[in-house]
Amino acid sequence: MEVTQDLLDDAAWRKATRSGDSGDCIEVAPLAGGRVGIRDSEHPEQPPYIVSASVWNAFIDGAKKGEFDF
Repeated sequence: MEVTQDLLDDAAWRKATRSGDSGDCIEVAPLAGGRVGIRDSEHPEQPPYIVSASVWNAFIDGAKKGEFDF
């Protein structure tokens, strides 16, 4: 399934509530076909990174387990 600009324009982008108003965060949106869009909140005009829902869920699981902590 192709990702069109209309699909991205209609996406319900959201960011973490803990990010506050700093703007230093990513935004995510569920997309058609079981995909998830990921974009930089400081540059929403740039093309988002698109992953499958299973990849997104694996990332979230790893983040919750601290796998990406510095």
